[in-house]
Amino acid sequence: MKTRPYHHGDLRAALLTLAEQTLRENGPGAVSLRELAREAGVSPAAPSRHFKGKQALLDALALEGFDRLTVELGGALERAGDSFGDRMAAVMRAYLGFATANAALHDLMYEFKYAPSTSAELAEARQRLGNLTAELVEEGQRRGEVRADPLDSVTLPLTATLQGFAALVVGGAIPADRIERSLDDTIAFVLRGYAP
Repeated sequence: MKTRPYHHGDLRAALLTLAEQTLRENGPGAVSLRELAREAGVSPAAPSRHFKGKQALLDALALEGFDRLTVELGGALERAGDSFGDRMAAVMRAYLGFATANAALHDLMYEFKYAPSTSAELAEARQRLGNLTAELVEEGQRRGEVRADPLDSVTLPLTATLQGFAALVVGGAIPADRIERSLDDTIAFVLRGYAP
């Protein structure tokens, strides 16, 4: 097959889209810069203009995932009611929606999140997401709806619940017909734990 000349207005975005599709269908091991170049119709060397290697591409994909998740959670907060309970429930539902719709991307986002080799950009993206949940809890504290313990200690349970519940759902541990009820129960349980 003859390679078409470089023709993308935004090859980086095209490669990320193709990489996410490959990730979703076949997992991170199947992501190959050479194969993505072929699918994009560019020379095998063209992706190196944007990514130093496969790990750089996967890091960029994870970074994009964190950015999208942060935007989705922010949108959920904008649409939520004023109470801490309404806002926390909106965040949990949006997080679960993202994780289930983007299971492979969600796994990739958290695969190397805490490794010492994590890039500064990924660490910053993780921190932005953490700041969003911390601000939610802090706002609840200011309103007297959340117990006045140190912010770190009361933010961690929400983070753990978000990731843990999503992992259970994506992993199939919670049957589909019980997800909504289980989420309602989890939200109620967390709210009791946050009560002053």
